[in-house]
Amino acid sequence: MEDIINNTEAERFELTIDGKTSIVQYGLFDGGIAFLHTEVPPELEGKGIASSLAKHVLEYSKTNNLKVLPLCPYINTYIKRHQEYESLVVKHS
Repeated sequence: MEDIINNTEAERFELTIDGKTSIVQYGLFDGGIAFLHTEVPPELEGKGIASSLAKHVLEYSKTNNLKVLPLCPYINTYIKRHQEYESLVVKHS
């Protein structure tokens, strides 16, 4: 899934397969990134696309030293299942 692009203008990561685009919408804040929404077209569901997108955006966050605010339920659940990303999450005080 190396065709994931960061569309900075639309503030979303995108993966297009067979003319259908899956996305992870985000918003930047000082020192971090908030993941707002993950969407995969129904025709592409069940192929591991959302999981690949989640892994990609979290690796992007790690590489760029960005704290993560997982407002998207899918990304939040992915982090809970993949503890190696837990350290990226913004801790609430």
